[in-house]
Amino acid sequence: MEFAEQEIQGLYLIKPEPFVDERGLFRRIYCSREFEGERIESRIAQCNISENRTKHTLRGFHYQDMPGQEAKTILCVRGSIYDIVVDVRADSPTYLKWISFELTADNRYSLHVPKGCANAYLTLSNDAWILYFHSESYSSQCEKGIRFDDPLFSFKWPTAPEFMSEKDKMRPDFKPVSSGIKGGRI
Repeated sequence: MEFAEQEIQGLYLIKPEPFVDERGLFRRIYCSREFEGERIESRIAQCNISENRTKHTLRGFHYQDMPGQEAKTILCVRGSIYDIVVDVRADSPTYLKWISFELTADNRYSLHVPKGCANAYLTLSNDAWILYFHSESYSSQCEKGIRFDDPLFSFKWPTAPEFMSEKDKMRPDFKPVSSGIKGGRI
């Protein structure tokens, strides 16, 4: 696997190194030794698959706060998504900055999202399936979120979401740790 750290510290775009022969294709999507070699959180406490029936479905922004902060590795195993990661670590040099990626079944990229960053995605195809590896188990007490159109961030989506949960629609505006801080794209 090839690990490319992004401008947000601890955020990695992971490119597979597939083995192809007459039988088809084989690729590694996780290896604790390789993750640890890059100083990436390698603990897996929970795995989830999100099966999204309809194009333009939005999920997120989701993250867990202390004491249940989680790192997660995400990959699209069917279809395609537009994914945004935003840094909500108040002590980070990229606090409130965000970056976007396209993850598809064809490009086979994974995204490792560090603890303290929120993640959301918009499906770009029908039948988009997303696989997640979480370093911590889900905790409703630690669950946090950011609205997809929060004015602090000026997120750029490729198209307007058509489907999302009521919870994600109703999230309040994000309150930065100190006033005068503006979010934005990296």
